[in-house]
Amino acid sequence: MHIGKFRLGLRTIKSAVAVMICILVFHFVDGGQPLIAALAAVFSLRQDLSTSLSFGKSRILGNSLGGLLAIFYFVIKSYFEYDFLVELFLLPVLVALCIVISDGINNNSGIIASIATLLLISLSIPQGESAFYALSRVIETFIGTFIAIAINFFGQPKVVEQKAELEEDLAQLKIKEAALSQQLEEVRGKINQQDHEEK
Repeated sequence: MHIGKFRLGLRTIKSAVAVMICILVFHFVDGGQPLIAALAAVFSLRQDLSTSLSFGKSRILGNSLGGLLAIFYFVIKSYFEYDFLVELFLLPVLVALCIVISDGINNNSGIIASIATLLLISLSIPQGESAFYALSRVIETFIGTFIAIAINFFGQPKVVEQKAELEEDLAQLKIKEAALSQQLEEVRGKINQQDHEEK
């Protein structure tokens, strides 16, 4: 549905439904705030099931890595009695470690998920909580990811909607291709200019 430049598409509706389901699940199981699960659901929701499954797999791997590093961070920080210097120096090191490990296991698409999980958990743990608190935040990210995959499984678009989504993706690719072509021409121009200056 289009209203001028604004469009309400299936993915937008599915994202809103995913957040609503996260809120409902956490309300009925008295699971506290659904913030992390809702964010995980929105991050994991893609235009179709196969993309969601592929992205969901890399997100689960990223969540696991970020969650494990967050638990490690929590244990070290509690050992040093929640000293600010641990947060100041250890957390950036763990962010770098997230990137290095994700790249090393060829999970580049899960890097953002890994860092987001690490930071969300590490920076939201109240002082005095147990390691179980950190573990439960990791489980919340899995809940959100599985909700996103389930929504795409049960809410697969009809052929007409799929065609519209493909046309939209193609239009976006053409815009990006034009921008890349322009950047390529600018780089070639700079190289030619440097060649003339050297001569």
